[in-house]
Amino acid sequence: MAKLNNNKRSQRVRKKLKKVNTERYRLTVYRSLKNISAQIIDDENSKTLISASSLKEKSQNKKKGESSLTVAEMLAKKALDMKITKVYFDRGRYKYHGRIKIFAEALRKGGLVF
Repeated sequence: MAKLNNNKRSQRVRKKLKKVNTERYRLTVYRSLKNISAQIIDDENSKTLISASSLKEKSQNKKKGESSLTVAEMLAKKALDMKITKVYFDRGRYKYHGRIKIFAEALRKGGLVF
């Protein structure tokens, strides 16, 4: 039942965002218990342009909030290298709280606008 509700929530959020933002890329985030990953997706061509994950770091002594910061910095740097500045933030089924909020604020400091 919880999985069904999570899917309904993520689809509802994504549908509303796609209506409003037609000329921007979608920045989607996935959070697990230990890691966080994000992608910038071109919905018109159904292609992933940029991705970053905390799985690629392989450092065990970092806290979860710190890994969110490092992933956001990596993603922002890659996006600016590809001249992507405007995206819309698809938080999916997660609330804008905790690691998701830390991630979003670090992306804004990195130069992305959403």
